[in-house]
Amino acid sequence: MNMPTVSFVVPCYKLAHFLPECVNSILSQSYADLEVLVMDDCSPDNTEEVARSFSDPRVKYVRNEVNLGALANYNKGISLSRGKYVWLISADDYLRSESVLKRYVDILESHPRVGYAFCPGVGVKDGRETGTLEFSQYGTEDRIVSGHTFLESILAICFVLAPSALVRKECYEKVSMFPTNVELHGTRIDFIWGGDWYLWCAFALYFDVAYFVEPMVCYREHGFSSTDLVTRQNMDNCVLADIAVPWMVKRRAEEEGIKEVFHTCLGAVADEYSRHLVGREYRSGTWAISLEQFERSLCQYTQSDRERVWIRARTFAAVADRYYFQGDHIQARKFYWASLKQDPLMSRVYAKLMLLSLGRSGETLRLRLKRMLQSL
Repeated sequence: MNMPTVSFVVPCYKLAHFLPECVNSILSQSYADLEVLVMDDCSPDNTEEVARSFSDPRVKYVRNEVNLGALANYNKGISLSRGKYVWLISADDYLRSESVLKRYVDILESHPRVGYAFCPGVGVKDGRETGTLEFSQYGTEDRIVSGHTFLESILAICFVLAPSALVRKECYEKVSMFPTNVELHGTRIDFIWGGDWYLWCAFALYFDVAYFVEPMVCYREHGFSSTDLVTRQNMDNCVLADIAVPWMVKRRAEEEGIKEVFHTCLGAVADEYSRHLVGREYRSGTWAISLEQFERSLCQYTQSDRERVWIRARTFAAVADRYYFQGDHIQARKFYWASLKQDPLMSRVYAKLMLLSLGRSGETLRLRLKRMLQSL
């Protein structure tokens, strides 16, 4: 039996009504050397009936004997895939362009250093497109980015839409599958939230990344999506996972001796802490951690006093920036000084405090400087 070049892994649980649109969008691709693995995780609906209704021999139906849970189901599908490249796409999402697979395969075949390719997504709600998802955009032109350069952006926020990525199977085999049964510092973390973010970061430690500016994938927004469910049911887990990801990437970089990304990882750690200290917005609301929780987490993740001081200083400076742009100058001033107490040599913080003391004129000048730096 010939091995397909691309394997589509389609996890399906209570999504049988969306499955035809997803699978048909794959089968209609101009690039035809593929297989589709419908991974039924003991769904109580008619997933089997729908999956077996496709007459195309490239579609294969796999039903788990017991419910594995999302991540283990993903990993099983990836392990069963025979392709050189793997596309994991949930049954409720679908491909928007018939040429997307060919474009992805062409770039991966011609650039063996590229670990995965992705593009922005288009939101779909109640059967209608709602426009390009702004958070999934990465620049205004097609390009291949050095993995370590890409890491600086992806560690700051996860903008890679999971159903938009075609991944070299070697990434899963040699770098990491989806993290399961993870226990950090005595607390179990379910990476149903943040697991894909960790993979995009981990893959970028070893491979370059290709980006296509055209939105060629549709991402369905509905109340029963895994993203909606997890943010409603266990927000504490989401917070723990978000904080854990940059620490895990840093640890991996240390283990591999990839020193050039250490400060990128530490900066991402500080930024993630700052986001949660001020209050991070999730779909179910805004969640924040206390200074005590921050300190406890910091002490759990690192035993280095020098590292703790560095992270505290950058975290407090970032917290101050967030409060400043929210218009809370009292809290901003408080955290700028807290930052300097940790590291008195942070010249930018002194400059920000000076501008803050100038009132309206300082605000105007700081805004102009920010715009000037962003344009460079």
